[in-house]
Amino acid sequence: MQKIKKFIPLIVIFLAIFFDQWLKIYIKLNFTIGENVKIFSWFYIWFVENPGMAFGLTLGSKLFLTLFRIFVSCFIVYYIYRLVKINYKTSYIIVVSLVLAGAMGNIVDSIFYGALFSESTYTSVAQWLPDGGGYAPFFMGKVVDMFYFPIFTFPDWVPLLGGQIFFSPVFNLADSYITVSVFLLIIFFHKDFSVTIDMLFPKKEKVSSKKE
Repeated sequence: MQKIKKFIPLIVIFLAIFFDQWLKIYIKLNFTIGENVKIFSWFYIWFVENPGMAFGLTLGSKLFLTLFRIFVSCFIVYYIYRLVKINYKTSYIIVVSLVLAGAMGNIVDSIFYGALFSESTYTSVAQWLPDGGGYAPFFMGKVVDMFYFPIFTFPDWVPLLGGQIFFSPVFNLADSYITVSVFLLIIFFHKDFSVTIDMLFPKKEKVSSKKE
């Protein structure tokens, strides 16, 4: 059972990234920028690209964001490795693995998409491995987003929010992996993180010598 458990995070991460990348590549090769498909009145597939963080947020340069994601991902990889090694509960490992999958899914976009695809525009779809090269160098790609949930619009009489859409960011599967996982960690596993950090990375006690 312990041997099988070692592969659970690998399977979760692989499948999560596979579906995230499959959907992104499909959108990239079949949609123009801003093209959308209405699924329900509150749910659209809407193609946008962003150079920033989850839900289109921007903080610092593309290179900084990519390197930051890689740094965080390396820590989570090591953290999961240690969790498996001490045979920690599977449910917690799966949730943490989804956080890693979300981070890695957007890292793939940032590192490779600029070199692998031509520019997506409002009139033409991107091409895979174009003859003239990609639209940007490695580490400078844009993240592909496609989920849009305009759930409802605030009435005009609501102060500050009147006329605005309740939830306007466009996001992708990788973003939702992170969001749902963090929500689960807060609600159901809020003690596990601190407990495991203390177990895996115990604080060294300072030894003080007193002069006689």
